[in-house]
Amino acid sequence: MLQDLLSETSWKKALYKEFRKEYFQNLYKFISAEYFSSSIYPSWDNIFLALNICPLNKVKVVILGQDPYHHPNQATGLAFSVHSNSKIPPSLNNIFKEIENDLGIAPNKNGNLSRWARQGVLLLNTTLTVRENKPTSHQNQGWEILTDKIIKIISEEKSNVVFILWGKYAQTKRSLINTNKHLILESNHPSPLSAYRGFFGSKHFSHTNIYLRQHKIESIDWK
Repeated sequence: MLQDLLSETSWKKALYKEFRKEYFQNLYKFISAEYFSSSIYPSWDNIFLALNICPLNKVKVVILGQDPYHHPNQATGLAFSVHSNSKIPPSLNNIFKEIENDLGIAPNKNGNLSRWARQGVLLLNTTLTVRENKPTSHQNQGWEILTDKIIKIISEEKSNVVFILWGKYAQTKRSLINTNKHLILESNHPSPLSAYRGFFGSKHFSHTNIYLRQHKIESIDWK
């Protein structure tokens, strides 16, 4: 079953009721057929990687993506992240450039962001799977219902989380977040098409750490 891929205890408990709903059962049927008949990313075992390595009680920051990379040997199950031996995609390269501009940290040659996730950065795509070479191909199949619920759970059950919303699509999720107890940071998407229109110079990485320290929460090492 699809939900069996989620091994992290706190998320399993938080999402238990979602897995019993009709939309999720329909999503499971769709996803199972897709993985059987097509090349789908990320790998089956990594569909819930973002949740499995960033427990609910450890979440400090949420960075929202749209759907996984759709080319081979890229998608890991973490938004914006790629495998360690993969070429760094343009959006992630721009993220590293902004980190250098903001914090003086030299761009990383390794695009695997699991080191962020293990510090409490939930790298969440709103759609968790995609067909090879067909971006947005798994949208409107039920994933968004589940990931909206994940955002709501974080908003309701935690305090002083930083939600980083890059681009218009991510910013549609603002209404799910309680702005009285969380910080929302917004800018254009780091894509080469829009990074120069507000992403560069946004200083979201330093602003995140300032906010966390102000609330006596350990900051993120963005290296």
